[in-house]
Amino acid sequence: MQLLSEMSNEQVEKLEAALKDTGSFELQLSSDENVTILPNMVIIKHFEERIHVVDVLPSVIEPSFGIGRIMYSVLEHNFHVREGDEHRNWLSLPARVAPIGCSVLPLSSNEQFDPFVTTISENLTKNGVKHKVDDSSGSIGRRYARTDEIAIPFGVTIDFDTIKTNTVTLRERDTTRQVRVKIEELPPLVADLLNGRITWADVEQKYPIFVAQETSSH
Repeated sequence: MQLLSEMSNEQVEKLEAALKDTGSFELQLSSDENVTILPNMVIIKHFEERIHVVDVLPSVIEPSFGIGRIMYSVLEHNFHVREGDEHRNWLSLPARVAPIGCSVLPLSSNEQFDPFVTTISENLTKNGVKHKVDDSSGSIGRRYARTDEIAIPFGVTIDFDTIKTNTVTLRERDTTRQVRVKIEELPPLVADLLNGRITWADVEQKYPIFVAQETSSH
């Protein structure tokens, strides 16, 4: 009886057709045995049932995932605050996806820095490095903070040692550590960092660590 009551509409139609055509129907039990069903054993009735409310328990959850939520998650995941200074925020987007790969920061508005800014900017462009020159007023620390907030992974600083030695400092956003690099080696070095061919650890092993930042000419 249980097997008969659990039949689908299609199975019931096959049962009814078999009883009309052959006078019997072979029902297979769960034990693989067959039971012969005769017309006098079952009554099949057809009727329509009007259902006003159907309660459904969903088994699939389809979340709404637009680009806005994805971007919010990415930005939230990469948002950080500098330890010891809650007003200094930074985005740790990977260098490969950062909108701007490098910033060029003259230490001050000294006109002696201008040729170096031009040369470095042109060579970065030739090496496919998207960069931003920030020669605005303000301390170098404030300009570092501004570039950190918009996820620029590397910063090039032109200082008074640049005039003497033809070198610049290269700063890494996440660690804020700096190395000193020759100007002619800088553009391909930054390009390799942005493309993932080398890591910042590789750079620190090759170039001298820079500690103190000169702020004025002596």
